[in-house]
Amino acid sequence: MFDIMGRKKWFFAFSLAITIPGLIFILLTPITGGKMGLKFSIDYTGGTQWTFKFVSQTPTTEQVKAVFVAQGLADTTVIMTDGSYYLVRTEPVGLQGPDVTTGTSAVPSPSGSPAPSGSPAPSSSIVPAAVVSAAPGQSLAPPSALPSVPPVAVPTVPQSGPLAAVATALQAQFGPIESTRELTTIGPVISSELTTQAIILVLLGSLGIMLWMTFRFRNWKFGATALIALLHDVIVVVGVFAILGTLFGTEIDGLFITAMLTIIGFSVHDTIVVYDRVRENKARHAGEPIAAIVNHSIMQTFARSINTSLTVVITLTALLLFSGPSLRNFVLALLIGIISGTYSSIFVASPLLVVWEEWDEKRRQVRAAASKTTRRATV
Repeated sequence: MFDIMGRKKWFFAFSLAITIPGLIFILLTPITGGKMGLKFSIDYTGGTQWTFKFVSQTPTTEQVKAVFVAQGLADTTVIMTDGSYYLVRTEPVGLQGPDVTTGTSAVPSPSGSPAPSGSPAPSSSIVPAAVVSAAPGQSLAPPSALPSVPPVAVPTVPQSGPLAAVATALQAQFGPIESTRELTTIGPVISSELTTQAIILVLLGSLGIMLWMTFRFRNWKFGATALIALLHDVIVVVGVFAILGTLFGTEIDGLFITAMLTIIGFSVHDTIVVYDRVRENKARHAGEPIAAIVNHSIMQTFARSINTSLTVVITLTALLLFSGPSLRNFVLALLIGIISGTYSSIFVASPLLVVWEEWDEKRRQVRAAASKTTRRATV
């Protein structure tokens, strides 16, 4: 039988080796003011995000950024994404105005030319089908005789507002913009609320898991060690994203918290499977060393844990390779977290429980020896 508990120091050393670099990059985030470490999307920082592509030209990200800086938007980042799209994030820019997003449309005027979106169209230009009725003695006209509504025109660039000047400058330098994939502004108040809610969700989820496991196993050491394993997984995932954010500009968005909560649940599931077998074996093999009981319990559940995790890892790998860019970071976080959660359940939480129980046993033996010595001295 493989002696996991006998090699627990090696597993602890490996955990430190994969968590310390990530923890360093996480701490670099506030130290460097966000230049290194974690990169947050506008969901948490607030700002304007615009994703677009040009018809023919593909300028460098530095050239595109120079246009925004020349228009007074110095705090701008530009990233080239799939399909030659430019992902631009800048300071919050008001998108008030009629034609500033891809979802606005122009309403046809009676003369045939499109009237600006937002202005009321004459009542004779569009006849809603729901209010068409026939006069007494007349029949309804067939649908083909009703006035036809021309297709709505969807602009590909902001037509008004502060970004209109930027769009004009971009097209003057690099040619027409072919399409806009996204144009969004999130204010600082909303982003601050999202950040606070994310932190509360993770803390409440972790605390609830610890309380439940303490109640389930009637021993708070089970809940505490499971929580330490969860902290290990959180540091691993967030640390990897801090490193990727520093090297490649990978950002944390709103789906990242969903991924973290999923990882927490999956990691605890594996830990509960092992701990439940430990509880059963402690009753069956009372008097045996705790290290032997835990090691035997891990071996009994090892195949189940690996097979379950491997199935999920294969699915997530396929999603990572073939999913779109909007889901890639979410899937990557899940993939790293599932692997880390399986590892921590077997090689972190269980050895920690053994170390804690052995330490308590040594303390009890020392106190018992001290009490015997005291009784002998009094006699």
